[in-house]
Amino acid sequence: MSGRQSNKLPNNLPQLQNLVKRDPPSYLDEFLQQYRHYQSNVQIFKLEPDKPNKELADLVMFLAQVGHCYLEHLSTFPAELAELLLSYHTVLEPDLRMTFCKALILMRNKDLIDPSGLLELFFELLRCHDKLLRKTLYTHIVADIKNINAKHKNNKVNTTLQNFMYTMLRDSNPIAAKISLDVMVELYKRDIWNDAKTVNVITTACFSKVTKILVAGLKFFLGKDEDEKDESASESETEGPSARDLKVRYSTGKKSTKNKKKLERAMKVLKKHKKKKKAEVFNFSAIHLIHDPQDFSEKLLKQLETSKERFEVKIMLMELISRLVGIHELFLFNFYPFIQRFLQPHQREVTKILLCAAQASHQLVPPEVIEPVIMTIANNFVTDRNSGEVMTVGINAIREVTARCPLAITEDLLQDLAQYKTHKDKNVMMSARGLIQLFRNLNPQMLHKKDRGRPTEASAEAKIKDYGELEAKDYIPGAEVLEVEEEKKKEGEEDEDGWESASISDDDEDGEWVDVHHSSDEDTGEVAEKLQKIPVEERKAKAAAVSASRLLTQDDFKKIRLVQIAKEVNAAPGKGQKRKNVDSDDEEERRGELLTLKNIEKLHKKPKADKETRLATALAGRTDRKDFVKKRSKMNPHASTSNKEKRRKKNFMMMRHSQNVRSKGKRSFREKQIALRDALLKKKKQH
Repeated sequence: MSGRQSNKLPNNLPQLQNLVKRDPPSYLDEFLQQYRHYQSNVQIFKLEPDKPNKELADLVMFLAQVGHCYLEHLSTFPAELAELLLSYHTVLEPDLRMTFCKALILMRNKDLIDPSGLLELFFELLRCHDKLLRKTLYTHIVADIKNINAKHKNNKVNTTLQNFMYTMLRDSNPIAAKISLDVMVELYKRDIWNDAKTVNVITTACFSKVTKILVAGLKFFLGKDEDEKDESASESETEGPSARDLKVRYSTGKKSTKNKKKLERAMKVLKKHKKKKKAEVFNFSAIHLIHDPQDFSEKLLKQLETSKERFEVKIMLMELISRLVGIHELFLFNFYPFIQRFLQPHQREVTKILLCAAQASHQLVPPEVIEPVIMTIANNFVTDRNSGEVMTVGINAIREVTARCPLAITEDLLQDLAQYKTHKDKNVMMSARGLIQLFRNLNPQMLHKKDRGRPTEASAEAKIKDYGELEAKDYIPGAEVLEVEEEKKKEGEEDEDGWESASISDDDEDGEWVDVHHSSDEDTGEVAEKLQKIPVEERKAKAAAVSASRLLTQDDFKKIRLVQIAKEVNAAPGKGQKRKNVDSDDEEERRGELLTLKNIEKLHKKPKADKETRLATALAGRTDRKDFVKKRSKMNPHASTSNKEKRRKKNFMMMRHSQNVRSKGKRSFREKQIALRDALLKKKKQH
């Protein structure tokens, strides 16, 4: 009887829901009965909104499930539910409030509700002190906006929501403001709201009085997108001459030690060029989308100077300001004296502060502004009273600053730092050599003559531009190689007429392979040597003529790049290889818009571990060894001992006259053998 009772439709909402979805017109009366029941329950609920109401929750979910079947009858249902939530969300019982929200999400997924009004309601509900509800709403808001913009960008809805979120960020409730910020950051990362308006709304979070919102805004601008970085790296590797091109070029012809060394140097130069070409992709280009970076950085600096936040938050503010200054090449002269105060070896997170100093340097900052920073680093870090690691970090920081602002270092200071190339600490020595290598490329004249290395064509042309100077070229450097190559081809055509006759000698008839030299690769080497003999002015004229008279193909650019690489390998005209090149073992680091701590903290030799670290490593290697022999334990630790254990613990003077002890000394050799065997077998069984 009870089974039949449960099958009656008015009392079994899941069964009625199933039948309504199959055939809506047939069950209209039953549906209207439940709808009237829902309306009466709503009136009861309004009298006591803070009480749990299981029946109302079931009816709301039933109506949400069948809402698409009776659109004309339930046209006002979503609005009524939203109004109930808006009016009573602070006093509603948590389970009932969650049910109402789930019903609205269900109807939104069936496209029965307009997204703008519903999302605004959900943002209002973020003020509730209900963590599970906030998490559910956050997930739905992100998913819904993603679905709205799935086929094409819905600018009307996006603009309305962005304006609403701008007001939510300034909301007095910190939880609602934080979740609104998280929604915008997540939508930006998913490439849905990746426009300048979103970024500039997020910039307002960097001035929030609430620490959590401030840190979230700073983390957004300091983040990186690794996927885009990997893609850009793989694309850039396919361009330009490859290692195979260089090997073919230098391996053809006569094999000599000189050619072998040239190939090694050319391979080093090729690796350096490939590193330079890799484009930096960072933080989804959000920093580039800021409307007024100068004003933004000035406000951040003002906030930093008066900030009472934790030191970690101040470091994040410094990092963001330094990135803005370095990327947009801003003038923020007050930032350098501020950062100079923290440049002490004992300062916490000093490597990050040095990184900020290097990141904030660029070629448009006057050298007299940067020079005090370099002098402070040199005086506080690069002194013999400090440890090798401190000196290394100081020289690395100076190298990164001068790479961006070469005019900021004086010749005397540079030559003093270069003398550390013979320091007993390998880390200091290699850092000094890295600084020497940098200025060999930038301006070799600032170094001592013995540190300049073997002069190459590229180093002969190297010159540091004056402050504010721009070098605009009206030709493609190295394009003269194309004209020289054409002249050589014409000469070759005049000398040769038709095909050369080729005959197979008797020695080659046995089917062995014959080495064939690539004439094109030999020609490239001859062209490079011929270019060396042409005066510089004539080269520029030829390059300008070629650049203006023809469209260059990818092969032409490849030839030009090969010649430019050869300039860094070949000795300058009139100079032989008199001195061994003092290269640092590490390849020159790529210097893009973004620096990493690796540039500052780079140590060539692993630091010596202290006693605690060595002890921990030794103990970690003993995991398979037992500490002690396993002791036999009693089943009951409080049980009394046996007579055997008592005999073992007795004093020998009490036991010496016993029969067992006296008989032991009278045992034969065979008895001792058997006793030893039994003892060993017993011991083996125990382990």
